[in-house]
Amino acid sequence: MGLVSALGVGTRPTWEGLLAGKCGIGPITHFDASEFSVRIAAELQGFDPLQFIPKKDLKKMDVFIQYAIAASTFAMEESGLEVDPDNADRVGVFLSSGIGGFATIEREHKVLLERGPRKISPFFIPAMIINLAAGHVSIRFGAKGPNSATATACSASAHAIGDAMKIIQRDAADVMIAGGSEAAITAMGVGGFAAMRALSTRNDEPQRASRPFDKERDGFVVGEGAGVVILEELEHARRRGAKILAELVGYGMSSDAFHMTTPSEDGDGAKRVMRHALADAKISPEAVSYVNAHGTSTPYNDRTETKAIRAVFGEHADRLAVSSTKSMTGHLLGGAGGLEAGITVLAVIEQRVPPTINYENHDPDCDLDYVPNEARALAIDYALSNSFGFGGTNAALIFKRHDES
Repeated sequence: MGLVSALGVGTRPTWEGLLAGKCGIGPITHFDASEFSVRIAAELQGFDPLQFIPKKDLKKMDVFIQYAIAASTFAMEESGLEVDPDNADRVGVFLSSGIGGFATIEREHKVLLERGPRKISPFFIPAMIINLAAGHVSIRFGAKGPNSATATACSASAHAIGDAMKIIQRDAADVMIAGGSEAAITAMGVGGFAAMRALSTRNDEPQRASRPFDKERDGFVVGEGAGVVILEELEHARRRGAKILAELVGYGMSSDAFHMTTPSEDGDGAKRVMRHALADAKISPEAVSYVNAHGTSTPYNDRTETKAIRAVFGEHADRLAVSSTKSMTGHLLGGAGGLEAGITVLAVIEQRVPPTINYENHDPDCDLDYVPNEARALAIDYALSNSFGFGGTNAALIFKRHDES
């Protein structure tokens, strides 16, 4: 896997930051936010695209594509996979984003207004469209198998990983580079979400702003980055002596069919997507030890997700560890599912659960064990990761601890 987040450029810095309860949220520096009602975000600091991309190519790609290439590079390096003419057709790419090249759209719109249509960059369209993250990664590694992208809001990269698994299961590929990326900390991005009153306005204490399941939560914090995993058919991985981190065994999809942005009060869509994932994995709810929650820090989401977990897991819900790492990374929107899939795998590998930080005030409507403020050792055989998106689109992934014996 490869992770790029506000906690660090790379998988280990991100994971170590999570275990330490480090928060990556601070004042916005990507643009002048002084006149905005929301002036905080989880920005990726210290990212040098030249470590991953030739300088001549940077103008051809939005920042979200650069993040996707960085995370994919980390993932491919860890996998040890070599793509060559003999296997290229069996290696695919499925990378998603919820919004795509917002910064590029804003920049070129300004060019249009100030300098006219003849000054628009010829790279404008390919630099900003969502599927070009998958396109560039495919070109970079010579992967000639299935190539696709989803744009299912905050479920996008979880859908990419689940759909990539199904591509392998139907024998259309042996390996899939899967996940997603987002870079929407822009004036229009932050301004748009702020206009919806979806964001936290805790501008004076940014590191305490994202507080999933806490009674004083007041909205999510926009984050940026990418999360990519290399999915490989099990026997194919064994034959080449790959280091297997975990197994992806369950994938669920559902729709709320309720409202553009708000989940139904009873958490119906969330219930069904978790049940679909459990059925796909062919396991009982009691087999799951950890849930990486969607946990956005919004009043509605956290309450309805809690209800859904209780409905699906019954009495076992009281024995689950449930944490929201968005309390530290912010909400990566379409990249959240990829980042959190990687985090869930790390929890399974290391048998440690990252905390939900800023959990200080009990909400009677949110009554699960949210692993408050400190990481915890935990025996995990199966872990579930939830992703829910605007439009009522939901995804759930289940990972299993790998035992070679």
